Order: sequence, then C-alpha cells, then structure tokens
Amino acid sequence: MKCGVLIPAAGQGKRMGLGFNKQFFHLNGKPILIHTLERFYHKPWIDEIILVVNPSEKELVQQLLREYHISVDAIVDGGAERQESIDHGLAFLHSEWVMVHDGARPFLKEQHIKNLIDKLQIFDAVVLGVPIKDTVKVIDESGIIINTPDRKSLWAIQTPQAFRLSILKEAYKKAKADLFIGTDDASLVERLGVKVHVLEGDYQNIKITTPEDLLIAKAISDQWSEEN
Repeated sequence: MKCGVLIPAAGQGKRMGLGFNKQFFHLNGKPILIHTLERFYHKPWIDEIILVVNPSEKELVQQLLREYHISVDAIVDGGAERQESIDHGLAFLHSEWVMVHDGARPFLKEQHIKNLIDKLQIFDAVVLGVPIKDTVKVIDESGIIINTPDRKSLWAIQTPQAFRLSILKEAYKKAKADLFIGTDDASLVERLGVKVHVLEGDYQNIKITTPEDLLIAKAISDQWSEEN
C-alpha cells in the first residue's frame, strides 16, 4: 500500500520572530523544511509528495530542492491560511490515500509513518497524537476556571494526519461551503461523521512554532545527529 504526502509549508511563522519563514531556519546545517521532506523522500511506501509554499518563496524552495537533491511531484502556491493552502494542494494528489504533515515538524520517526499506513488498511482516518502531560483547565472570558477535564481523555494531536483522499476532499468541500475553519484536518473530517482514530506518536515530533520550540528542536536535532 502506498500513500501520497501533502506538506503545507506556506506559513510565515510570525510567532517565531525570525524575520523570515521558520522553515528555512537551519538545524545541523539543513533547513527545517529539508529535514521534513527527507522523512518521506525515497521511502517505498510513499507514492507522491506535494509541497505547498508561499508563492513569493517558490523560487527559493526550488533552489533548496536542487541543492539537497530532493524532487517532489508538485510545488503548489499556498493560500492566506493553512486550510486554504491544503485545499489547493489536494487538487494535485492522485493517490487513494494521503498524509498531511506540517512542514515545520521535522522530527517524525519512520516507524510512525509505517504504523499510520498499516492502520489505513483498516480505517479511513488515522492521526498521530500523544497524551497531554499538564493539567488542562477550561476558563471563561475573565480568566476564571470553569472546570478541569479528565486528563486521561485529552491528547495533543500531531501530524501526519492520514485519510482516504476522497474523504478529505469531501471534508474540505463541506468546510468551504459552511465557512468552517478548523485547527487541523481531522476536525474537518469529524464533521462528516467519520471516525478518526488516534495512534500514539512521539513527544519529539514537535511543530516548531515559537522561539522556545527552536531551543527544543536544536536539542533533538543534536541527539538525532549523534545517534546517526
């Protein structure tokens, strides 16, 4: 069984405060985006890679792909928001199955990709996640705690998020018609009534979003370099 991969990498990373797209920041000599692409490139279970980028950065991305000898099946112009970018990218996929994975999430382990593909032979929608460690509070607009959810049922959801392509396309079509904006792809699929299954992932599979994340990413990157 093979699967297509859609990587949204069009975000500006304003929270990072770098002055440029965080996905071009170097970890151990390579841009974050290149590390992410290498998780999927030349893997036998990956059928195609679609990369969605900011139109103004397309030339730079093409240059990086040449420099690091990586080829993708399409480089697609992104939209103003992540959801719009993924919607653009879906039109270029031909595989029966698709994984959507954040461009700024470079520490995905190969075993988790394999686990997702195994589960896609049983389910139509599977995502990675990890149990949360901290206590979570629900608060009102004035900052007062309303309640404390049971932590046992709370998971932080990661990417890749894997789906039958036809279902994900239908979910995006419905979201667009309903003017619904979700925080991840699974939230759109859930609205179709499709059961989304969660596989336990890895706490190292972080999305690099803030300067603090960058400190953690450097430590993980150093560890991976030592192990390899």
